[in-house]
Amino acid sequence: MLLKLFITFFKPGAFTFGGGYAMLGIIEQEIVDKHKWIDHDEFIELIAVTQSAPGSIAINAAIFLGYKIAGLPGAIVSGFANALPSFMVILLIVKYFYGFRDNVIVDKVFKGIEPAVVTLILGAAYQLFKNTKFNKIGIGVILIALFLLMFTNISPIYLILFAGLGNVIYNKLNMLKKE
Repeated sequence: MLLKLFITFFKPGAFTFGGGYAMLGIIEQEIVDKHKWIDHDEFIELIAVTQSAPGSIAINAAIFLGYKIAGLPGAIVSGFANALPSFMVILLIVKYFYGFRDNVIVDKVFKGIEPAVVTLILGAAYQLFKNTKFNKIGIGVILIALFLLMFTNISPIYLILFAGLGNVIYNKLNMLKKE
């Protein structure tokens, strides 16, 4: 199981450019669709929790999932496997960066990767959105959060905290109303 976890989390780390959010779609395909270790709703809950923790969302997700699947050894293997490719690439870049940073071909390669990264992030957002059941409150939270992210300097961490707190208050009020 640990080898399977290593391979599962090494792949998105090795073949996804653009950071943790770009990896989410690939991680979901591996964990939910291919291996069926958790369902989509559990994956969404996991993303909500990992976003509120410091650090890379992909590494946090790998650690959480690894723990859920194989305990502490699974968490360690999954987190390490997801971080290893980036670590190796950064080491190579640091070692050779100054030799090719002004290279026109390298610049064009990175400019070509940018649209692909945006596509990966949008694809992950689409997958999360299409498989999630929203009520009116949830849609309102999405619209308010999107507005705040686009037009203010609010930290995403505050949005997550406010949304979580708002949900607790909303549910508490509903419970009181039913009594």
